Amino acid sequence: MSTLYSNLKFLRYADHIEALREQRVVAPVHIRIKPINRCNHDCWYCAYRVSNLQLGEDIDYEDTIPENKMFEIVDDVIAMGVKAVTFSGGGEPLLYKPLPEVVKRLAEGGVRVATLTNGSNLKGKVADAFAEYGTWVRVSTDAWDDRSFAKSRGIHEGEFSRLLRNLSGFAARGSKCVLGVSFIVDEANSSHLYDACVLLKNSGVNHVKFSGVVVSNSGAENNVYHARIRDIVTEQIERARSLADDRFAVINHYHDLDDRFEKTYTMCPYLMFLTVIGADCVVYSCQDKAFTQSGTLGSIKDRRFKDFWFSEENRQRLFGLDPSRDCSHHCVSHGKNLAIMDLLSIDPDHGTFV
Repeated sequence: MSTLYSNLKFLRYADHIEALREQRVVAPVHIRIKPINRCNHDCWYCAYRVSNLQLGEDIDYEDTIPENKMFEIVDDVIAMGVKAVTFSGGGEPLLYKPLPEVVKRLAEGGVRVATLTNGSNLKGKVADAFAEYGTWVRVSTDAWDDRSFAKSRGIHEGEFSRLLRNLSGFAARGSKCVLGVSFIVDEANSSHLYDACVLLKNSGVNHVKFSGVVVSNSGAENNVYHARIRDIVTEQIERARSLADDRFAVINHYHDLDDRFEKTYTMCPYLMFLTVIGADCVVYSCQDKAFTQSGTLGSIKDRRFKDFWFSEENRQRLFGLDPSRDCSHHCVSHGKNLAIMDLLSIDPDHGTFV
């Protein structure tokens, strides 16, 4: 299986590296669109719904991108040459009614599409759309049976079995769309990772990616939490790897989280590669600062996305964000930023001595 996850994908976009050096704005490579803030799950660790994590301080759960605005955004994304769009939350993106047609229009315009989802609505027309046009679908879970799924997400028992049926149904379409699972590791499920992988593999999933749950804005507090289960998790992941074959992979992103919190660099270069549009029609710096004042770049309620993105207002905000000052919370792009900053720091006279 080729590499799906890497901190070095940015190396394919030399124009964006030059734009960073010159402090000018180019179209993002990738946009995360959060079309709806309503969700049919209530995960105990969801950063948009718990008070002790950074995200979601300004979120309105009733917000949704109006259909006409969404298709305006789609037109702009295609015209700007954006390469990929991922639909995520906010809420549960597959509850957004116009999504099948949105996916179709983006794909026909040359934009790759994907989604992060809880999988409850991965069926019918929306599943058909991603099976035909999607590059990947990644389902978030944290459970190994109906009882554990219901407990962690505040839903009725039986939903995990329905999820497995949805996964099997999607896999049975024979689509080229990669079907992955993002498995959130916590104390409750730490000794059941192998069991979960057996079920997920049998449901036709292409890979399972393990990540540690974030329980605090403090890296040290996260590490204390995971220290209690690290040995068990390591053993379980190694056991799960025995299930790997040419159709199924286990990807280990379980790690200490401390190095994703404090930052020493004073510019966030990944802002030029990935941005976020929320269900409130506000553009945010990243998924880790969505629906927060500190992550707000600007509203597009009354103007087109492309006009805002290339505005001087946005340029100043993109290059004015200082992670060492503004981003002491968890950052999913921290490793990528370190790699980009390392590249930008290379002396041009000595860069030829490879």
